[in-house]
Amino acid sequence: MNLQVEKLEKNTAKLTIEVPVEQFDKAIMNAYNKKKGQFNIPGFRKGKVPFAMIKKAYGVGVFFEDAVNECIDATYPAAAAESGLEIVSRPMVDVEQIEEGKALIYTATVAVKPEVTLGQYIGLEVERVNSDVTEEDIMDELKAEQNKNARMITVEDRAVADGDIVTIDFDGYVDGQRFEGGLAEDYPLTIGTHTFIDTFEEQLIGKNIGEECEVHVTFPAEYHVADLQNKPAMFKVVIKEIKVRELPELNDDFASEVSEFDTLEEYKNNIALSLKAEKEKFAATEIENRVVDKAVENATMEIPEMMISEQVNNMLNDYANRMQSQGISMEQYMQITGLKIEDLAEQMKPNAIKRIETRLVLEAIVKAENIEASEAAVEAEFDKLAENFKMDKEQIKSMFGAEQLDLMKADLKVQEAISFLVAKANIA
Repeated sequence: MNLQVEKLEKNTAKLTIEVPVEQFDKAIMNAYNKKKGQFNIPGFRKGKVPFAMIKKAYGVGVFFEDAVNECIDATYPAAAAESGLEIVSRPMVDVEQIEEGKALIYTATVAVKPEVTLGQYIGLEVERVNSDVTEEDIMDELKAEQNKNARMITVEDRAVADGDIVTIDFDGYVDGQRFEGGLAEDYPLTIGTHTFIDTFEEQLIGKNIGEECEVHVTFPAEYHVADLQNKPAMFKVVIKEIKVRELPELNDDFASEVSEFDTLEEYKNNIALSLKAEKEKFAATEIENRVVDKAVENATMEIPEMMISEQVNNMLNDYANRMQSQGISMEQYMQITGLKIEDLAEQMKPNAIKRIETRLVLEAIVKAENIEASEAAVEAEFDKLAENFKMDKEQIKSMFGAEQLDLMKADLKVQEAISFLVAKANIA
């Protein structure tokens, strides 16, 4: 293999890789042996057609794709290592020369890790985050628990009021025609939540059980179904049931039913302790974010577009996996939202850039301050993994090769860099 490295602008580089003719010809024969069963030539049994006959009938080019892929897989990793570059993207490959009996020549254009020029990162000024717990915070938690334990009471002696939970049938029309998704029976709707479009819910206030009414609304301009955007619609609605939420009284009996405490005062004190722990955790994370953001803001770097594209693709894949875990494919998500994959990628781009900048700056601080991952930190990380996966710690360790261990230590160093920045910051 012969390698030439050409550094390009904006932290990209082009590797020109020449694969010896003997290796390329061998790859062609490997492709032939893999695909020969796919060719039918009169006079020969399937899978027994000689290479020369296939070449004559179809041209040797039918084997080029597989042969090139084999050669790239075999040569690119070694070429990337030999280049001495810190490559941070997948290669963009172009074949420069491809011909039987000649060396295969291809280029791989890659993004190279940018140099970071650190600005001020020690003694950064950040505002303290308030972690005090107020009486209002405690009451909000109590009210949430109160709502969770509310009883549903059927109302039969009055009309619909704001806050009621009604059961309705509805039948929707646009331009005098029923539209898809506009028909439902026994639909539960809480009045005042604005779950439905426009003033749909408000128009039900004052209606009685069994009463049929017409509700007139207009679909919003940004409605997810394009055909309905800005369209006026009429719904025939029947009120079938009215219910109200009856909240339990906040007293000692309530506290003993929903918690391990006998009195409301004890329960409130416990809520205060829990909220304090949550707020302090949030405050610590927020201060970390503020300090890191300032360090990134003070640094300069030039990020190659290929590196950004790779980060966006990774984020799209993560997003697709999360959607899939909820039983929704990306195709379905696109249909529901009306977005295109390019739109979603563009929305993710600013966050992708921020992630890259943050990681690069923290890695630069690790290097500048000679930050290491202690053995205690590594062991603690293995303890956490063992707990998360419910596996033996030594079994987890045995699954880590040298490369995986280096990646873990790199992440731990970055966390140490964040702790370093916070420790050196001026928090006022």
